Amino acid sequence: MTHRTVGHPPGLPDDPRADVTAPTPECPVEITLAVLQGRWTTLVIRELLRGDRSYGELRAALPALSDKVLSDRLVQLTRTGVVERHRHPAWPPRVLYTLTPTGHSLGPVLQALWDWGARASGPDSATGPSRTPTRV
Repeated sequence: MTHRTVGHPPGLPDDPRADVTAPTPECPVEITLAVLQGRWTTLVIRELLRGDRSYGELRAALPALSDKVLSDRLVQLTRTGVVERHRHPAWPPRVLYTLTPTGHSLGPVLQALWDWGARASGPDSATGPSRTPTRV
């Protein structure tokens, strides 16, 4: 069996979905970007990579994040199968958010984005002086 990237430049898969002239919803890169869309999404995922969290714990970990945006991101991530919402019967009821196996698999993706951004924003990059990014 031939490796998937034989005959293709690095980063270009040997997959018919890669031979398109416009973005398509079936494109794996577009699917990933759609899941990560929206400001704060990567930071919500980062917090959940650290362990299950309640809504209040997420709010405390990301104090500049508004309630509306946090709620929207949790709904979006639940809808895309990245996060599960678990309601525990008690008084008052407790809801925990947890990453699905698909959500956990985003850890290396976020690390790769971090690594690329750190290299691109470094002092030797063409983008200018180094900036201190917020680690995801």
